[in-house]
Amino acid sequence: MAETLLQFETPVKGPDGALYEARACGDAMPGGGWQGWIEFVPFAGGRPLRSQRETTQPNRVDTQYWASGLTPVYLEGALRRALTPPIAVVATPTRPSIFDAPAPPGGAVEVPVSSVLNPFSVYEKGEKLLRVQLSALAEWHLVNIALEYRLTDENVQSLNRLPKPALIETITRAVRERLGVPSGTAPSTR
Repeated sequence: MAETLLQFETPVKGPDGALYEARACGDAMPGGGWQGWIEFVPFAGGRPLRSQRETTQPNRVDTQYWASGLTPVYLEGALRRALTPPIAVVATPTRPSIFDAPAPPGGAVEVPVSSVLNPFSVYEKGEKLLRVQLSALAEWHLVNIALEYRLTDENVQSLNRLPKPALIETITRAVRERLGVPSGTAPSTR
């Protein structure tokens, strides 16, 4: 059962100037050991306050010894902690790793590919439209499109070295060939 281990004679002044009677309290913990905290009773009346656990000790005697060493400055800090609720830290859920291992040595980087457009569906509306939409994208998007749709046998490092016009030409030519459209012929529109 919780008990008052020590009642302090000198009042503790709060940040707003209110005076409190301070008491060091303790109790046995389930599984062994003792815990200690500070209770504050306002002299002007009102709701008493308590701090969170201030100490953990092996037994009652050691908890009482801890209480006997508390200074006025410590009690003022404990009162401020009791008056100010702790900030709740919301833990964000952990997300699984994308990869099962780190990147291999030697600069080869494996990146999950996700392209921003389907070149085949755009080509069906016209080769010129495909070229316009491809030219609006960054080079890394073009590399992702070429890789995701398997429009070239080149590896990612080789594709990353190509200039934008060459990437656009590689994609357009591969789409045209895969759809069986002769060079210079406009695709049929549906």
